Amino acid sequence: MDPLTAVLVASTETAENVTGESPIPRAEWLPEWVPGWSLELVASLVVIGLAWLVARLLVRLFGRRIARHIERPSLTGVALGGIKVGVYIFALLVLLRINGLDLGNIALSVTVFSAVIGVILAPIVGSIISGVFLLADQPYEIGDMIELTERGQRGFVDDITLRYTKIFTLDNSFLVIPNGNIRDRDVVNYSAEDTRLRESLNVLITYESDLEAARDLMESSARGVEGVISGGPNIRVGGARYPAAPQCLIGSFADSGILLRLRYWVQEPYRLPTVQSQIQTAIWDAFEDADVEIAYPHSHLVFDETSGQLEVSADGDHRTSSNGPEAVDGNQHTQEGDNSDDTRPNSGDK
Repeated sequence: MDPLTAVLVASTETAENVTGESPIPRAEWLPEWVPGWSLELVASLVVIGLAWLVARLLVRLFGRRIARHIERPSLTGVALGGIKVGVYIFALLVLLRINGLDLGNIALSVTVFSAVIGVILAPIVGSIISGVFLLADQPYEIGDMIELTERGQRGFVDDITLRYTKIFTLDNSFLVIPNGNIRDRDVVNYSAEDTRLRESLNVLITYESDLEAARDLMESSARGVEGVISGGPNIRVGGARYPAAPQCLIGSFADSGILLRLRYWVQEPYRLPTVQSQIQTAIWDAFEDADVEIAYPHSHLVFDETSGQLEVSADGDHRTSSNGPEAVDGNQHTQEGDNSDDTRPNSGDK
């Protein structure tokens, strides 16, 4: 039997077991023309309204106290959400009792309930379990700047629930990702513990350029950009310490020039493309007044004794030596009979 069909059958059996008597006693002063279901409707509305008011009152009463004991905003939101859910579940049980439904009558069998969980609620339950792991592992927190490496998209974490994570992207749009999906992705957290971030910039200069001058100019150009850490004590990353000031290193000796790698630290990771563009502009301006030239790929053609000889004549004919194939210009023509004797008699001879 299909799981949904089993649920319908169980619901039908439950409805048959429910008695037609209303659990709310009818007042003697109530006129006979007033139907009994109206009392159940009014009572249900009252319970819903009270549940909403009680939930808001409890959140306002315990919200600040919970926030003082729990430093993480995401856990505070989950705790307050749990209070609301508890109130609403209690209200739901009261509503079922008002409408004459007993929990014993509407309880589904273990087999049917498991089928419903597996077919309908599996994605939701998976997201909730993933949300619990996210809150426990703390890979990021509300307000952190993260990047989804698969999409290359950055943004700020706006909200974390048991079912999804909401990200406010740098393109001024919201990105809602189920927790079950985000746990399978590589996430870079730029705001964890220390907001300082080290970036790199590669510049290729020619071999004829002044190497030391180029390195000094690149370091001074980076120090003059706003947002770049110009100096100070070394920055500790794990068990190592790195210079805080910009540092230009020789990356490699490439085919077209010398590769220089500039490493610099930024105060905050929120304007990385802008800071890099400003550094590149400063380097370009500094190289114009110095003996430094940015390299680009180029080729030199060298002919030596192994390359053969090329003979060029004034009439356009050209031939190569025996080292290469012979080529003749198309302007040269050969005619049949050029070397043959003319045996036709002259019209004047007899």
